[in-house]
Amino acid sequence: MNYGQVNHYLLDLIDSEPEWVQKLQLQAEAHHVPIMDKQGIRLLQQLIRLYQPKRILEIGTAIGYSALRMVEAKNDLQVVTIERNEEMYKQALHNIQEQGQTEHIKVIFGDALETVDKVEPLADFNMIFIDAAKGQYRHFFDLYQPLLHAGGVIVTDNVLFRGFVANPEEAPKRLRNMSAKIDQYNRWLLEHEDYDTVILPVGDGVAISVRRY
Repeated sequence: MNYGQVNHYLLDLIDSEPEWVQKLQLQAEAHHVPIMDKQGIRLLQQLIRLYQPKRILEIGTAIGYSALRMVEAKNDLQVVTIERNEEMYKQALHNIQEQGQTEHIKVIFGDALETVDKVEPLADFNMIFIDAAKGQYRHFFDLYQPLLHAGGVIVTDNVLFRGFVANPEEAPKRLRNMSAKIDQYNRWLLEHEDYDTVILPVGDGVAISVRRY
């Protein structure tokens, strides 16, 4: 199977995005801000429709794109999201306000490794979405999974890291250490005694971990 052709085919099937979505995509591209790709974000939205979470914690707000797309999938959703980059934090606040979603999305400014105390009072999460510093994925998971309901879901993006986790010898030298860390995270996830995990080759790889009751 030619996965490149299949991906192009699937992208061609996607209806035209709303104007506000296209605007955010162009903004991200212009400023080199990594956002979830079209297939990945649609998978995340479908998980939200299936699981019907009331509250989601997002680690890695960037410009607010994924938080807004999550609320698009379920309009009564409450999202708490963390961003450490001040410029992106400000841009996210602007984008969220522009879309009239300030009542549904709360942005916390700070490093997710240091904001647990700010998040705990807001905790009642059915889903956690991790899309921040890849080298810290396991730390994020360990810090915030206690705030997740039994039966809740943790979604982690970019776990295939451009395919380098499968072919580390093809990774540029500067990315080999990161590739190894993500590979270790994936293996740790699959062996975690409290979670059932599947990794899907969608976008840059999405791990879906369901917490056992």
